[in-house]
Amino acid sequence: MTETSAQKVILPDAQTVTEVRHYTDRLFAFRCTRPPSLRFRSGEFVMIGLMGDNGRPLLRAYSIASPSWDDELEFYSIKVPDGPLTSRLQHVQPGDQIILRPKPVGTLVHDALLPGRRLWLFSTGTGFAPFASLIRDPETFEKFDEIIVTHTCRDVAELTYSREIVEAVKSDEMLGELLGADNLAKLRYYPTTTREQSPKMGRITHLIESGEVFSDLGVPPLDPAVDRGMVCGSLAFNLDIKALLEGAGLREGANSEPAEFVIEKAFVGEGV
Repeated sequence: MTETSAQKVILPDAQTVTEVRHYTDRLFAFRCTRPPSLRFRSGEFVMIGLMGDNGRPLLRAYSIASPSWDDELEFYSIKVPDGPLTSRLQHVQPGDQIILRPKPVGTLVHDALLPGRRLWLFSTGTGFAPFASLIRDPETFEKFDEIIVTHTCRDVAELTYSREIVEAVKSDEMLGELLGADNLAKLRYYPTTTREQSPKMGRITHLIESGEVFSDLGVPPLDPAVDRGMVCGSLAFNLDIKALLEGAGLREGANSEPAEFVIEKAFVGEGV
C-alpha cells in the first residue's frame, strides 16, 4: 500500500483534491471536494492540513478562495521548502486527500462592515485568497457601488492568480450582469510589485501615503462616510494598513460590532 492510499484510510475529516495549479516556485492553488454540510460566508477561513509524522493532524488556517456558492473549495498557498505543512502540501495531486475541519470563521465578511459605497480590498501575496472568494460572490456587488482590489507582490508572476480571478469575474455571465455594461468602473484591479519592474511599482502603503493610488484611480482619499476596507497580508502589512485607515478616520470592526474596516489575522505566511 502506498503512503497516499494509506492516508486515505486514516485521514480524519478527509476531502479529496480535484485540481492543482502551480503559478511560481513559491505559489500554488488547489481545489478539493466540499463537505455536503459545510456552510460558510465568502471571506471566511477553515483549518486544513495533512497528517504529521507523529501521527497527529498538522493544520493551518487557510482562507477559502472559492465563493460560498461553489460546489468545491479552492485554496491559494505559498510553498515554504522547510515549512512543516506547505513543504508537503505543495506536492498534493488530484485524488490525494487532505484534512479539512469544517468550522469556518473569520472577520473578512460583509456582516462585519457597516454599509458603504466603495469597498477596498487590500492584500499582499496569498492574502488575496479571501478576496478571490468575495469578488466572486454576487452579494459583494449588491452591497457596494465600487470594489477596488489592490494586490502587492514582489514579482509580476506572483500576480497571476489575482489577475486571472479578476478577469474571470468580469467575463462571467452571471456576475457580468451585476457589474453592468461598464464593469471597469464597478470592479477595479490595482496590482503593484515591489521588486520586479511592472507598470505600477511600490508598496500599497506608500502609494496610499503619497496619494498616488487615489490619483491613479481617480477617486478621492479615504473617507469613513463612503469607504470600507478589508485587509489581508503579513502582520507588518496589516498593522501599516490599519494605521493608515485609522488615520483617515475609519474604525476597525468585527462580527459583533460592524465598522468601517476589518483585518484577517489568521494569515498563512512565512514558516508554514
